[in-house]
Amino acid sequence: MARLGLDFGTSNTAAGVMAGGKPFVIPLEPDAQTLPTAVFVDFADRRFVYGTDAARAMMDGQEGRFLRALKSILGTPLAQEKRQFLNEQLTLIEVIARFLSEIKSRSESFTGLSFDTVLSGRPVRFHSEDAARDTQAELDLRAAYDLAGFKQVDFLPEPEAAALSVAGQGRLLIVDIGGGTSDFTLCDRVDGHTHVLASTGVRIGGTDFDRQLSLQHAMPLLGAETGIGDPFSKALHRAPRALFHDLASWEKIAFVYDPATLREVRRWVRLAQDSLPFERLAEVLDMHLGHDIAYAVEAGKIAANAGGAGQVDLTVVEKGLEAQIGQGALRDALESYAQQIGECALETLALAGCTPEQVDEIVFVGGSSLLGAVQDRMRGLLPAAKTETAEVFTAVVHGLAIAAEG
Repeated sequence: MARLGLDFGTSNTAAGVMAGGKPFVIPLEPDAQTLPTAVFVDFADRRFVYGTDAARAMMDGQEGRFLRALKSILGTPLAQEKRQFLNEQLTLIEVIARFLSEIKSRSESFTGLSFDTVLSGRPVRFHSEDAARDTQAELDLRAAYDLAGFKQVDFLPEPEAAALSVAGQGRLLIVDIGGGTSDFTLCDRVDGHTHVLASTGVRIGGTDFDRQLSLQHAMPLLGAETGIGDPFSKALHRAPRALFHDLASWEKIAFVYDPATLREVRRWVRLAQDSLPFERLAEVLDMHLGHDIAYAVEAGKIAANAGGAGQVDLTVVEKGLEAQIGQGALRDALESYAQQIGECALETLALAGCTPEQVDEIVFVGGSSLLGAVQDRMRGLLPAAKTETAEVFTAVVHGLAIAAEG
């Protein structure tokens, strides 16, 4: 019976099998190798919508609830909490299960095969600072696969999967920077055979980059750091940071839309030195525009990284409202993250007793590995190594397909 290779990602998901002796990525959507890891609960048609259709429904302003970056909640208490979705009380693990069931169904429909078993990618560390949460995250994901209808699930660290599929000879360092984590595998490639020497990872990824940029460039336009007056004195205090942090975090945006929170923000409007930013914030909460802002920040990040003007278009909130992310601002915002990523890469080498001079090639995998701040840091740490960015979005699923057949 065929085994499906499945790369369930924070931002995108892909599935693959071997065909004609080569890894084949199953098109989960027309003309696309990856599917956005996104769910939209459509209130009008009372159904769940997935992938690009989910993102489009949110962008079109359809009534419902949009969820993205669900992988980031694995291992946290949020994963186990029951919430109302249409006429059901579901945990987010059960929502993930429905997404995975959709992947299973689409894969079976395209290939004509039945997939009861799956080889799933997983970060080396879901939670790098909490071993208990890291263990729980895999248990949560396993439970989701079980609920999705898979009878058996095995896991393979994502950078180790990528190491099976990428080209190159000699000693390779796989640098896999995804939406939620950064993972590293040091391996030797000789005559097409891969020998893993060490793997490790840190819970830093593209969604963290987006949050930092949003907090620095978008949230101040909505009142972050703006003074609020005390109705009983002349004292001022800053707007509470927790709301802005949640509104800037992909996995938490869907849960900020609470009537009590909106009432509190409207109170800030009355008490603020400058009421306009909080009027914008109230509009965002009332019209559920948090994900629109997150997508705008992400687009600005990508544009700035490509050398253009990183415009964060917030006209959905207010006509003409925008923020700019220049290349310098992008690098400054990501500097601390790039430093931590570099430290984790060196930890991988140390675990294998390898020096930077002994690495022949750095292979970048994952969309966030394309950021200049990340690549420059890695080149600075391993200046003698060649660099490769081929198959950034498919190396992991290719490797999972190869390993699934083995």
